Amino acid sequence: MSGFKGKYDHAVDSKGRIIIPSKLKKHLSPEADEKFVITRGLDDVLWLYPLDVWNAWEQQLKENTNPFNSEDRFFVRTLMQYAHEVQLDKQNRIMIPKELLDLAHITSAVKLLGMFDYIEIWSPEEFDRYFSSTEQSYEQVASRVMGQK
Repeated sequence: MSGFKGKYDHAVDSKGRIIIPSKLKKHLSPEADEKFVITRGLDDVLWLYPLDVWNAWEQQLKENTNPFNSEDRFFVRTLMQYAHEVQLDKQNRIMIPKELLDLAHITSAVKLLGMFDYIEIWSPEEFDRYFSSTEQSYEQVASRVMGQK
């Protein structure tokens, strides 16, 4: 099955809920059971993983981190303290915990970005700031990233 892709703009309601567009929802596997794990990502963004993908990733994280290494502990503690399991409701919405909304500077709107096996949730302002702050062109980065293969 192909993965999540595309960019979608949605509102955040007064309870902190957002709609997961049907174009993204159709890529959920039955094993996810319409559940996700949402947590802190990088670059002031939230990561939304289908539950089955999260479970596999969590297992990989356990196997590849060392609890005796201070950087590994810090990363795992930071990631896991913000991790929340959320479920789609009948209107294809999830509720984002307030602490995560605040962390990602999200108020009344979001941008959802499909990232293969997970979804990024951005504040529109942070999204625009991120893409306008780079000094390199898309072509320069593509050449370096894809030239390594």
